[in-house]
Amino acid sequence: MTEEEKRVSKLLYTLQRKLRKAIEKYGLIKDGDKILIGLSGGKDSLALVELLGERQKIFKPQFTVIAAHISVSNIGYQSNLDYLREHCEKHNVQFISHTTSFDESTDKRKTHCFLCSWHRRKALFELAKELGCNKIALGHHQDDILHTLIMNLLFQGSFSTMPPLLKMNKFDMEIIRPLSLIREEEIKELEAIRQYKKQKKNCPFEKESNRDDVKKLMEEMERIAPDMRNSLWNAMTNIQTDYLPQEKK
Repeated sequence: MTEEEKRVSKLLYTLQRKLRKAIEKYGLIKDGDKILIGLSGGKDSLALVELLGERQKIFKPQFTVIAAHISVSNIGYQSNLDYLREHCEKHNVQFISHTTSFDESTDKRKTHCFLCSWHRRKALFELAKELGCNKIALGHHQDDILHTLIMNLLFQGSFSTMPPLLKMNKFDMEIIRPLSLIREEEIKELEAIRQYKKQKKNCPFEKESNRDDVKKLMEEMERIAPDMRNSLWNAMTNIQTDYLPQEKK
């Protein structure tokens, strides 16, 4: 085995190990689950299709996976549907393409990014119901979750983020994030090895998000405290309320 083959083998082992750990630690997948993957076409969702597609071959837990790409007709994304379908079929995952749209004039209080994301998510929920799926898998990795934690602290004044498992009682559906223990740099490495094709993105609203600024902030925090990532992650389950302000009842 060459050094390159060893590197690839080590990466794939690490990714599957972290995927399995997330599934077991947070109870993400159970026997009989039918899971709909939100396939945007970005590296994260492509990696999720590959990792869950391979994982479903293992005996326990037994589950099935479908991938859906939601297009928004009035946003400038150009999706290579043939490539997405080919990628899914390669990993024994059924592929579905669905188109929706939204009218940004309906709610001036929300950003275009929020409205687009909300309508994509709504279409994904509706499709999951139609297909008889009980869970929706999204491709958010550990960096996404930590960035959201910092954004909510800075801009919302709340200690919250996107959890690995979120039960949506209103829709009788669960959202799972199987990549929650995987770092973005690890997914980028897989992307380079697999040579994932990028979708053409011409979103006129992408600058509205503060996520890039928070990403730079987190990089600076990590420079100051190299183990900052683990500390932040552990802090979410180590909340010591006795040492936080308590309002008088």
